[in-house]
Amino acid sequence: MAEFRLPPNSRVHKGKYFACQDSDPENIRKISVYRYDPEDGNGPRLDTYEIDTEKCGPMLLDAIIKIKNEIDSTLTFRRSCREGICGSCAMNINGTNTLACTTAISDLKGDIAIYPLPHMLVVKDLVCDMSHFYAQYESIQPWLKSDNTPSRNAERLQSIEDREKLDGLYECILCACCSTSCPSYWWNSDKYLGPAILLQAYRWIADSRDDYSGERLDQLMDPFKLYRCHTIMNCTKTCPKGLNPAKAISEIKKLMVERKGV
Repeated sequence: MAEFRLPPNSRVHKGKYFACQDSDPENIRKISVYRYDPEDGNGPRLDTYEIDTEKCGPMLLDAIIKIKNEIDSTLTFRRSCREGICGSCAMNINGTNTLACTTAISDLKGDIAIYPLPHMLVVKDLVCDMSHFYAQYESIQPWLKSDNTPSRNAERLQSIEDREKLDGLYECILCACCSTSCPSYWWNSDKYLGPAILLQAYRWIADSRDDYSGERLDQLMDPFKLYRCHTIMNCTKTCPKGLNPAKAISEIKKLMVERKGV
């Protein structure tokens, strides 16, 4: 009989508890954070921190920064803009992939649990290795490709209607929340490009100023790159920018059918 077990040191154990002193109990929120350091030889653990919300900013990222600055300086995470633009602070919060900087503490009920993005190699604590994700992004050639060179002082003009086709596409910040919520990407991330990259691919296919839409579609004509999507819709549900990667993928599939004349 087959036995399915987690790899050694993969089980998450109970970690340290950091109590908050001299604060009103009504203002205390408990935040459990995934901790993992590959250099210490121990498995991952969940450390719990008590935070006084009256002495902290309103967003969850504020609480994480407070933990780092005032309670436990060993905590490692990424952050930058704090405005939902850079995507650096993407993590799994209470079971949902989202951005810590746009998640209000008051919107989270009960105790809070924070993990790194799922099914990604963890570098340390909440920091994932994004190198493969970015390599996939590079593979779709995410830049304008055109055979027509505008004159020195001219712009590449675009009609209002053509410009509107890019709405819901260009806003993607490559936070990877959608791709890391997709079961198809979990199992086939070595070949399947995933929701985020396919949305970005469609952004250039749909751009009227780009002359290589046919070549871009040819590059996606692969059993795995595109067609591992099974329209589970996790990507659209979790996108912190309110985008619809599943729709973009369906538009690419529709173009593939139209090219075949089916």
